[in-house]
Amino acid sequence: MTSSDLVIEAEGVRKSFAATVALDGVDLGAAAGRVLALLGPNGAGKTTLVRILSTLIEPDAGWARVAGFDTVRDAAALRSVIGLTGQFSAVDEFLTGRETLEMLGELYHLRHSEARRRAAALLEEFGLAEAADRQANTYSGGMRRRLDLAASLIGRPPVLILDEPTTGLDPKARIELWASIDRLVAAGTTVLLTTQYLEEADRLAHRIMVIDHGYVVAEGTAGELKDQLSGDVIELRVADPGEIERAARAISSLAPGSSILDGERQRITLPAADGAATLRVALGYLEEAAITIEDIGLRRPSLDEVFLALTGHPTTTSPDTPERSLAVTGGHSNSRSSS
Repeated sequence: MTSSDLVIEAEGVRKSFAATVALDGVDLGAAAGRVLALLGPNGAGKTTLVRILSTLIEPDAGWARVAGFDTVRDAAALRSVIGLTGQFSAVDEFLTGRETLEMLGELYHLRHSEARRRAAALLEEFGLAEAADRQANTYSGGMRRRLDLAASLIGRPPVLILDEPTTGLDPKARIELWASIDRLVAAGTTVLLTTQYLEEADRLAHRIMVIDHGYVVAEGTAGELKDQLSGDVIELRVADPGEIERAARAISSLAPGSSILDGERQRITLPAADGAATLRVALGYLEEAAITIEDIGLRRPSLDEVFLALTGHPTTTSPDTPERSLAVTGGHSNSRSSS
């Protein structure tokens, strides 16, 4: 892919806040009509990069362009071709959905009749037509996020920047928002998406960049990133919840420092570079320890396991996974934060 094919691009972007280095030489590129996901934990630098790309702050070094506009030299022109949805809904709670969109349309210098037409179309597209004349403070969290997304599209921007758009949404609202993003991309919109959720990146992104401590530590499609972990993964569940930590210790020598224990689901995962051979050894160790297994098998690594291998820690708990996990290293169970 050449530079001329890229709608969003950056090279050597650096940004510090006092002694804290937020970005340390980030390069990126996103093609037209595709979703590029920036995946990383809190504090990785994702939101700082979004703020640079949307002209809210300037980089200390390096450069970035969006739709051909330099984020510093062409900031005013650039703002007219991007839509931005931040981590938290920014709609006015005392305006109705319709009033919100019509007001924003007129701020984009649309004629009043065009602003009304665009507002009505977006309310229909995002499933808000029936609630169009209710104040936003009566909306659910998912409805507010959809209104926020609709607001970012009132000016028909070719580029949409979404900073953790599904944070705090329930599974139904999240799936609805994903469907909306799918439709936008199918219509040709280029999307930059930041997320902590592995499932979200796997579901939406054409390419994924993994960021940690201001660095890009890996980049590729979901499949390419999973291929970076050689071999398969063993996943097992114990019959007795009280035995899970003992089971983890029994097999920890097969992949020191790499076993993941999920106490809520009584599930352990660990890399199995030798596939079935590693599985047979694990079964032997568990039998020696007299631990009864409810289920065990080999599977391909998940993005969560890829991220753990690349960075040494998980991004966060996903919306549908437990809040607490344990990393088992050298026979000891160490509590690992999910934030």
